[in-house]
Amino acid sequence: MRPQHKKHRLVITSVTAAAAVALLLSGCGQSQSQGATAPAPASSSPASQSPSSSQSPTASGVAAAAASSAAAAGPALCKAANLTAALDAKGGGAAGSVYMQLVLTNSGAEPCLLKGFAGVSLTASAEGEPIGAAATRDDSTPVADVLLAPGKAGSATLRYTQAGNYQGCTRTPAAGFRVYPPEDTASLFLAAPKDACSEAGINLLTIGAFTAA
Repeated sequence: MRPQHKKHRLVITSVTAAAAVALLLSGCGQSQSQGATAPAPASSSPASQSPSSSQSPTASGVAAAAASSAAAAGPALCKAANLTAALDAKGGGAAGSVYMQLVLTNSGAEPCLLKGFAGVSLTASAEGEPIGAAATRDDSTPVADVLLAPGKAGSATLRYTQAGNYQGCTRTPAAGFRVYPPEDTASLFLAAPKDACSEAGINLLTIGAFTAA
C-alpha cells in the first residue's frame, strides 16, 4: 500500500508542476501583450507645420499696407527738389523797407504740404555762404496747412530793410536770397542783388508764414 501511495503522490506533484509552468507561461504572455503599446501618431506641432499661404505676407499685401499707411498720413511736406521759387516785389515799401511775396510753386507730380516758415538769408552767390543774420519770423500771420497740388503755389511775406538804415552796418554786396522750405535742409536760390550787413546782430529780413497764393 505504501508504494502505491507514493506513486500517486508523485503523479500529483508532476501534474501540479506542469500546471504551474503553464500558468507561468500564460502570465508572461499576458504581461508582454499588456506591456506592448501601439505606436504613437506622428507629432503635428505648430513648429513642424508650414504656414499656409493665407498666413504668409505677400509682396502685394505689404505694398498695399504701405500705400494705405501713406494715404492715412496725408501728403508729404514740400521739399526744395520739387519746388520752384520766385519773388513778387509789388508789395511796395515803407520806412526804408521793401515788402515782397516769396512764392513757392509745386513743380512735382504729387500734392505736397507747405506749412510754417521758410528759412531765408542773403547770400553772396548761389553756392555762397549766408551774409549776416537770417530772417526773423513774423508771427502776425497764423501757421496753416497749405496743400499744393501740382502747379499750385503758396506765398509768404518777406520784408527787406535797407542796409543804409543801420549806422553800425558793414555793407556787403549780396547776389540774392537763399531759401529753405519749412523743415527742409536743401535750399533754393533767388537772384536779387541787395546790400547786406555782415554783422550777425543786424536783422534786415523778416518772413511770415505761408498762405495759399
